[in-house]
Amino acid sequence: MSQITEFLTPADLKKIGNLQVLARQVVEGFTSGLHRSPHKGFSVEFKQHRQYVPGDEIRHLDWKVFGKSDKFFIREYEEETNLRCTILLDASGSMSYKGDSKGAVSKHHYASRVAACLAYLMLQQQDTVGLCTFDTKVKRFIPARSRASHMKVLIEELQRTSPGGETELGDVFHDLAPKLHRRGLIILISDLFGDVSRLMKGLAHFRHARHEVVIFQIWDRDELDFPFKQWTRFDSLESAHNQMIDPSHLRQAYLENLERYRDELKQGCHRHRIDLVPMTTDEPYADALAYYLSLRRRRQG
Repeated sequence: MSQITEFLTPADLKKIGNLQVLARQVVEGFTSGLHRSPHKGFSVEFKQHRQYVPGDEIRHLDWKVFGKSDKFFIREYEEETNLRCTILLDASGSMSYKGDSKGAVSKHHYASRVAACLAYLMLQQQDTVGLCTFDTKVKRFIPARSRASHMKVLIEELQRTSPGGETELGDVFHDLAPKLHRRGLIILISDLFGDVSRLMKGLAHFRHARHEVVIFQIWDRDELDFPFKQWTRFDSLESAHNQMIDPSHLRQAYLENLERYRDELKQGCHRHRIDLVPMTTDEPYADALAYYLSLRRRRQG
């Protein structure tokens, strides 16, 4: 618990503790959870026997019963469908940006806390959650688990991860898609810097596999307002390039490009039925998550 409270304060945990993440689509899963399925399948919890009928798979026959009764019976199990979630955390160089305002935190710091909040919430409701960190490629992939002790594994990975390197999100997602065998909920936490068309093609892989996708886009307030007024040196966080610039000559063009980029991103997400949730590092992450998850639950109700 001490590791968790290093990332999440008791006040934050209280804000999100009573909320549930519920997938809008049917999610495949075979471990115990909150979402019991009304149908029977072949899972972990034995339910009953039924008589064999032509077409049933022979591998599900109960040979012990056959030995006693000389009749064929199928073992049926109670199938439970629980949310299977994978959190994709962007650890590229641009996520290390932090403004100069008092109490400012980097986008990576903020994103890591959002990831920890969501993981904690889902494990509390006995859903399974995994984590993938990436920059130019997948850095670490932790498969989804539902054990309470799994939170320690996730926190340790979040503590180890530091931003660095360039990324092209679309390419990373093409490589990652084959690792996610069962459909479920994919939560991407990133600033989404990159080519929008390539990003959407990568996300389309997940949608074609019938995953639900939610994106938490992390912004620093500087990136939205461009408050710079004096000559400023801008350093690339993903390469060694830097340049001295008079911001007054660029501000209008920057804001226009930003608006076009955000419009294109919104349209692409809407087209693929992806929730896009903007978050800024100067707002309490637990408040922002609580608002979104409450809205999501009402929408599904």
